[in-house]
Amino acid sequence: MTLPQDLRLRLVGAFLVIASLSQLRTLAVAGAALAAVMLFAAWSRPEPRLWRRLVHVEGFLLLLFATLPFTLPGRPLFTFGPLTASVEGVERAMLIAAKVSASVLLLMAMLGSVEPARLGSALRGLYVPETMVRVFVLTARYLALIRDEARRLHEAMVMRGFRPRSNRHTWRSYGHLVGMLLVRALARAQRVEEAMLCRGYEGRFPRLGQPAPAARDWAGFGVAVALSAAVTLADRL
Repeated sequence: MTLPQDLRLRLVGAFLVIASLSQLRTLAVAGAALAAVMLFAAWSRPEPRLWRRLVHVEGFLLLLFATLPFTLPGRPLFTFGPLTASVEGVERAMLIAAKVSASVLLLMAMLGSVEPARLGSALRGLYVPETMVRVFVLTARYLALIRDEARRLHEAMVMRGFRPRSNRHTWRSYGHLVGMLLVRALARAQRVEEAMLCRGYEGRFPRLGQPAPAARDWAGFGVAVALSAAVTLADRL
């Protein structure tokens, strides 16, 4: 598969493929789609930190396997104390896990290494509202700063003898941590806004003209459309 260099076509192509993956109802087709996406991700060679993000997603999916088989009625598979897992529940959990893993892996392979500013420019090229683009770009830009601020606040709590436990004091302390983090984030946002206004910001980011997609970009977009259609047809047959 040829990856489009034009981010506008890459965004639309990724959206079409993920939309088709979200509608899958057959476990075999979802598994085949996951295998194909894994091969594509290995070919695109994403950064190692992107694979760690996929591990975080799989951790949430483990909760799905721990709950869905015991809540969806159907043929009994095994019994764990008073709970009975069903075959339909396990199959449904595997189907959801395959679709989520394939979608996240596809996003990492196609958009994981793209800078937020370039993504914002591509979104504006697709006529996404300016407000949504501005919120996305600024959130991606300052998320790391907020994360560092949260880490410093937590380290300050630990230096003062804080030890997390399952009690009321711990939850109250975390509540104060979140409140202080929101206050400091608001203060930083005000300083950033003042700095932007001093540099002539008028509520809109400057928008540069983008060149027309090349033939290679249209070819990669056509492959994405064909794959999404093929996956949907295979699932319906």
